[in-house]
Amino acid sequence: MSATIEQPSGASELTEFLTFADRINERLEAYWPVFVPMNLPFVKGEGPMAEGKRVMPLVARENGQIVARALAVVDQHHIDHWNEPLGHIAMFEARPATVEAVRALMHEACGWLRTQGMEAARAGFGGGDFPFVIESSDVLPPVLMRQNPVYYHSLLKDAGFESEKAWTDYKAQVTPDLVRRWTGFLEDGRTRGFDITPLSRVDESRRVDDFNETWNDAFEHHWGVVPTTREEQSDRLATLGPMGALDTSVIAYRQDEPVGVCFVTPEISSVIAVRRRDLQPDERLNFLGIGVREQARRQGLNVAMAAYSYLELVRRGAAWVSYTLVLDDNWPSRRTAEKLGCTICGNYMVYRRNFR
Repeated sequence: MSATIEQPSGASELTEFLTFADRINERLEAYWPVFVPMNLPFVKGEGPMAEGKRVMPLVARENGQIVARALAVVDQHHIDHWNEPLGHIAMFEARPATVEAVRALMHEACGWLRTQGMEAARAGFGGGDFPFVIESSDVLPPVLMRQNPVYYHSLLKDAGFESEKAWTDYKAQVTPDLVRRWTGFLEDGRTRGFDITPLSRVDESRRVDDFNETWNDAFEHHWGVVPTTREEQSDRLATLGPMGALDTSVIAYRQDEPVGVCFVTPEISSVIAVRRRDLQPDERLNFLGIGVREQARRQGLNVAMAAYSYLELVRRGAAWVSYTLVLDDNWPSRRTAEKLGCTICGNYMVYRRNFR
């Protein structure tokens, strides 16, 4: 039976759209559940995350049941920043053996993007999405990262997508030697005049602005990244702050000027993840994103900020830490991961479909 493509609307249908990801992941013994209150406003085109974006949620149904879904996104921030008419396919999920349904779904999604003036679509980075894991998704990744079946790669290529960018994931087991190394990195950074301050100790009146402006400046030329609005950053910190992110994330100052940021969520898998088995120690991981302004690069600030966050995670009982995703060709960041004692633990892929 051929699939029918529908556009869900209203809270009930959009909640079904979102929780379809749980139907895919429930085969796993450990996975991140869908956070409906966090995602529902976005797929409705509302809230800080939807600012500057147009969205089109779509589902493919067979016998009345969803077999695949996708969210087509036009992000004006991306278009303006990169001067590229590129749309995004986010939140892609599908059941196995759904080649024709996914083709029809992507035909509809990409067709809508073309009507919005887009010349290509990216899947796996942008529109709130993270890359597709290449290896098995049986291992629970850090929060925010994707778990997907390996057959997604074939479905996407069958639907006209090509491999565009590869990513590498890093993590490290905490050892006394690494704790000493991180302590040395932090002391060296302070000796060089950097004041590395957790967000919880930054005055609330300047916390969001200092963090967001430094983040956007540091990532201005990073592939695929678009500026984050103040409202979106404020919403993110307000959501993750109560989970401990304000204590594990830092802003680095030099003479009261913010020059670097390190966004780190502590391990929350033991509280939030759905699991039918005990998590392995190397599955209880933080998420990390790090950025340094040009004037403070090549001075050890990157490893000093990460070291502060790692030491705080260790103080909280972490046995493993994550450096999280790095572009394959971002060798400065990959060398930072190696200096911190991290090794490669996974590989991810981003896809692109050109309309011409």
